[in-house]
Parts: sequence; structure tokens; C-alpha cells
Amino acid sequence: MEPKRLQAKQGLQWIKKGYALFIKAPLLWIVLLVICFVGGGALSAVPFIGEPLVSLLMPVMVIGLMAGCRSLEQGDELELAHLFIGFAHYPSRLIALGGITLVGQYLIYGAMILSGGATLVDILMNNQAPTAPDMIQQAVAGAGASLMIGVLLFSLLMMSMQFAPMLVFFRSVPPIHAMKLSLHAFTRNMGAMLVYGLIFMSLALVASIPMMLGWLVLLPMMFTSLYASFCDIFPAELTPDTGIRRDDREQA
Repeated sequence: MEPKRLQAKQGLQWIKKGYALFIKAPLLWIVLLVICFVGGGALSAVPFIGEPLVSLLMPVMVIGLMAGCRSLEQGDELELAHLFIGFAHYPSRLIALGGITLVGQYLIYGAMILSGGATLVDILMNNQAPTAPDMIQQAVAGAGASLMIGVLLFSLLMMSMQFAPMLVFFRSVPPIHAMKLSLHAFTRNMGAMLVYGLIFMSLALVASIPMMLGWLVLLPMMFTSLYASFCDIFPAELTPDTGIRRDDREQA
């Protein structure tokens, strides 16, 4: 399976397609995202095991939203049940992706500590702002090469996970291979990704103006446009005998 190389302007089309999917069921999209964020926040509040569990289950949650996108694309309805579909199809592979991501995060933090960024890592891992306003600036200034290493490695991890859950769920790709394909797809479509990112950042500024209300639309579009980009870069093959998309047949 080889990811397609798309023109840079395709990044705009992902936004448009994402909005078209959102507008088919706007209220339910908002409800689904609220459930995800409230559930994730409640789970992460559990001492010691909460945040690791959130990382492990993140690909399962993402696939629930992607399955909702697929349902709308096919003319069906978006349902609350879509959130749990990842527990029925490839749950071990999806949780394995979460585990790889979790281990990767800790390894990156370890590399940052060894390169002199212990204070910055402590702030990041505690998920809370320090009491003194200038402590973050001092931590960043003192991190030096550690910050550069962290940004580079976290960027690679993010790119490797961009499409990995969808490749596992829709294309039956094993986790490690899915991450390699995702990284290859991202680097092969840097132009489209850059256009997409710049447009999305502009929309984020606009969404923040009316008391952050625009994020009720923009947050769901983060996932619907992700689905659109996946479908463009990894188009489903048609089976020669039936003309049905191969991934649809596998999920039936």
C-alpha cells in the first residue's frame, strides 16, 4: 500500500470536505465531542493510572469518530454507538497503538532529560503551570538542545500516529506498519499538510473571537477533515468482482 502524493491545494479541500461532514449532523457531533472530552477528563483525573489509560484508549476513541464519518459519507446516520465501535473491531491493535505512543512519549521525555531539559519535562509531565510567571520562560531558555530534540521527536511521533488508527481499522494494517505508512504519507504530502495547517490555524483565530464559540464547529472539523485527508491519501481499492470498496467489505 502506497500513499498518494497530492497537490498542496488539496489541503483546502480537506477543510471543505470536513465541514460538509460536520454539517450533516452538527448537534450530534458536538455531543460526541463533549462526551469524549468529559470522559477523557474524568479518566485522566484517576491517580497514577488515569492519564496512561487515556493514552492507551485514544486510538479507540479516534476510530469511533472516524467510523461516524464513514457512516455519514455512505448516507447513513451518525450515532452515539459509533464511539464504541473500536472496542468491537481490532481493539488489541488500536490499544497497541496507544501503548506505542505512550512508551514513545516517555522515551522522548527521557531523551530531553538527558540533554538538559529536566525542568521543562517536569512542567510538561505535571500538566500544570508553575506558580511563578517566569518559570516557563526560564525552563524553555535553559532547555537549549533539549527543546529542539523534543520538538523533533514529538513531531515524528505525531506524524506516525496521524493516520495509523485508520490504517489499522479501515485497511487491516498491523500497528507498526501503520505508523510507518502514516509517517511516509505525511512527509510525502508536506505541501498539502502545510496548507491545511495554515488554514486551520487561521480558522482557530476566528473561532476564538466570539467567546470561543466557534470551537463548537472547529473541534469536530478536526476529526472530519482528518477523515477526509485519510480517504484522499489512502483511497480504498475496489474489488474487481463486486466493485465494493475493499475496506467496506472487510468491515461488513
